[in-house]
Amino acid sequence: MSTDHSPASEAAPQNVRVAGVLVAAQGAVAVVFAVVLAVRAVGAEGQSLGLGLAEAGFFLLIGAAVAAVGFGLTRGRRGVRSPAIVIQLLLLPVVYSLIGPSRQLLLGLAAGAVVILTFMLLISDQARRWSMGDDYPDDA
Repeated sequence: MSTDHSPASEAAPQNVRVAGVLVAAQGAVAVVFAVVLAVRAVGAEGQSLGLGLAEAGFFLLIGAAVAAVGFGLTRGRRGVRSPAIVIQLLLLPVVYSLIGPSRQLLLGLAAGAVVILTFMLLISDQARRWSMGDDYPDDA
């Protein structure tokens, strides 16, 4: 291993790259949701077009930021691990809302599985050590 500990000096371990793909997919879902909101706002009668487009813009911005964090993980950027962990923690109430008040059990369980898997990949010892620039075993 090199002694250079720049953000992308070493390839990210496999579990971090998988987490990056999952985080990027979460961002892509938010972007698709933003497009759906924008289409609904344009087609809605009697509602404020500006408010609907503002809501869509908000989700587009958030989705793009989440996708960028996921892309950073897949590229081996150590600094985006913490934001990715925070994103997973912020998605837990969404999962609860899907399972509980919204009564969308299957969607909630699927989303929960993805969020928990991603969280576990990001907090693994290998991911933690990599994020701090420590060497990590290839087979761990």
